[in-house]
Amino acid sequence: MIEGGRIRLNRWQQAAIAVGSAVGALLDPRRADLIAALGETTGKAAFVRVLERMKRSPEGRFDQPSVISVNVGHAWELPPNTFGAAYANFMGSRNFSPDERPPVRFMDTDELAYVAMRAREVHDLWHTLFGLPTNLIGESALKVIEFNQMYLPMCLLSVIGGTARFNEKRRKLFFQHYFPWAIRAGMQCTDLMCIYYERHFHEDLEDVRRKWGIIPAPLPPTQNVT
Repeated sequence: MIEGGRIRLNRWQQAAIAVGSAVGALLDPRRADLIAALGETTGKAAFVRVLERMKRSPEGRFDQPSVISVNVGHAWELPPNTFGAAYANFMGSRNFSPDERPPVRFMDTDELAYVAMRAREVHDLWHTLFGLPTNLIGESALKVIEFNQMYLPMCLLSVIGGTARFNEKRRKLFFQHYFPWAIRAGMQCTDLMCIYYERHFHEDLEDVRRKWGIIPAPLPPTQNVT
């Protein structure tokens, strides 16, 4: 059943899409649409808990802002020390667009659909805050933080799938260097799903990191692992 562009699934359909998306995402981690479908079909309970936390948070009860170009374009004009400028540099240096995210298709309600989309939208903001690259090590480390923040099964599956693709050297680097940091960073910081990031773009990057308890990613012990 389709409602407002979203598709309502029975349990069997949900399970089938979850399994198919998981297999496809493991074969090709670049498939953002499959990762999104996996997150939606396995993460309803987690999104419900995030929604409840957002409703209890003074800042989390925002008016459903959206990280799209028309709303965040001013970040490219902010001073270089600001959080917004750091985000703009992150996006611009990789030729990313905030408008490229796949739509939410399998959430039951508008509120849950918004939480699922917000989780996708803040992904690049978290990359910026934690100073993580977009290579496989950086994405796997951020998924550890996302799991600590939201308890989405998709995040755990992504870490398992991502690390399975590491060679021995990268696997050792990840589990000895980045994994312990990501666990600590995800547990120490504030509830990152309850922040109205767009209202903090003008603030100094280091100031917002301190305010939200962000521990930036450590530098790799060697520079020849990408």
